[in-house]
Amino acid sequence: MTDIAASTFVRQDLVAERPAPMKTTGFFGVLRSRLLNSPTNILLTILCLLLVWYVVVPALKFLLVDAVWTGKDRTACLSETAGYSVGACWPYVWAKLNQLIYGFYPEAQRWRVNLTFLLGVALLLPLLIPRLPAKGLNSGLFFFAFPVVAFFLLHGGGIAGFGVSWTAGLLQLFEQSISGVGELLVNLSQSSAIGPLLWGLGKVIVLVGLLIHWLIFPLTWLHDQLQTSQPVWGDFLVTAVIVSAILFGLGGGIRTGRAVLIRSLLTFAGMAVAIKLMGLDRGGFPIVDTRLWGGLLVTLVIAITGIVASMPIGIALALGRRSTIPLIRIFAITFIEFWRGVPLITVLFFATYMLPLFVPGNFTIDGLMRALIGVALFTGAYLAEVIRGGLAAVARGQAEAASALGLSWWKTTSLIVLPQALRYVIPGIVNSFIGLFKDTSLVSIVALFDLLGSLRASFADPTWTTPTTAFTGFAVAGMIYFVFCFGMSRYSLFVENRLNAHRRT
Repeated sequence: MTDIAASTFVRQDLVAERPAPMKTTGFFGVLRSRLLNSPTNILLTILCLLLVWYVVVPALKFLLVDAVWTGKDRTACLSETAGYSVGACWPYVWAKLNQLIYGFYPEAQRWRVNLTFLLGVALLLPLLIPRLPAKGLNSGLFFFAFPVVAFFLLHGGGIAGFGVSWTAGLLQLFEQSISGVGELLVNLSQSSAIGPLLWGLGKVIVLVGLLIHWLIFPLTWLHDQLQTSQPVWGDFLVTAVIVSAILFGLGGGIRTGRAVLIRSLLTFAGMAVAIKLMGLDRGGFPIVDTRLWGGLLVTLVIAITGIVASMPIGIALALGRRSTIPLIRIFAITFIEFWRGVPLITVLFFATYMLPLFVPGNFTIDGLMRALIGVALFTGAYLAEVIRGGLAAVARGQAEAASALGLSWWKTTSLIVLPQALRYVIPGIVNSFIGLFKDTSLVSIVALFDLLGSLRASFADPTWTTPTTAFTGFAVAGMIYFVFCFGMSRYSLFVENRLNAHRRT
């Protein structure tokens, strides 16, 4: 018994933790546990080291170590002048930086581009930061007010009317297009084997155009009266009264429509201030033709416009393809398959050279605008399939439960189904946006100088013709594309993780 008590020992103090073995921690631990823990990983590690040695190291040597940083012309970037094998020619980049950003935009007016960029960033950043308030107001300013302000800042010019004039002009254009198609069919009937059929169809279309003409006659008469007195402010006042009255009525009238009426009047007051500050009623800023735009400016205009415009198009097409109404479903399927079945280059050629043939002769569409329309429709068709996958992932019971609660189709779709569907396909949507941003370089085929187009144009300058000029320029363009695309990718990952935070265990 005494021997057992003597051999029993209970430690009264804690022993300090011993460090982990050296072979499992630190640099050697990472090598052992992750990079050299299997024959496959050993082979991949060796291949990565070879890639770094033969690609990354020479690239850094070209861009930084052997690069020329100062100079006034091509002689500074020649090996004969420097006395060694010259790398990147950074003086060429500094000399052509304005051309790469603005294209051939007049130098005296480039402050307008800078102001547009600052306004866009100032409105976009609060939208991207989830914790900041007033998302509704910020979204309205960015998606509706900013495009209009940016157009008049970048393009210039003023306005000769407002809502009444614009609506009357669009309706007159529609009426002229309908009548033109009817007259064309009547003329074709004289030399066609199915002449009577074409003649009858043409006459019916002409009558439809005549009916539209008489239906819009009150609006066109009001437009003519405003043009003879106060073409801008009179039109603005009439538009404000009509729109505010309609919104007031839709909002519930005197009982519940006051808030809607106040917001409408405040919106028109803000428009009036913007028109006055920008001088749009007096001709606005000097007009800069879009043929002078170029560089990063055109790339961002096409990318941002395509992203913003294609999203609602894609949502509408995705919902239309799942619709139970045959006409809507067939139209959506035909539209999607047509635009997905042709390459973007073909779309750009069609938008540039064929689209003007479908509008009246007295109506012209700007070349950049045609490209924007083509890019938006093309991207919208691809987004429609991405979003349709998200809609299919939402359980049918979600919509059935909403229907049981008495929610309409619109509320069910906008409040329950669509938010979940978009959350499921965030990676696919952002992948389409990244592809669109890189595909903007194709517009150079239709004589639009984007970032790569302006870069290639700068190579023609004999002042900077050296063996390394092209490599330097393409390296800079690649870094610019990478910054924007990588930024979109990381932000999409942030949004995806934030929206799925409640799902993590």
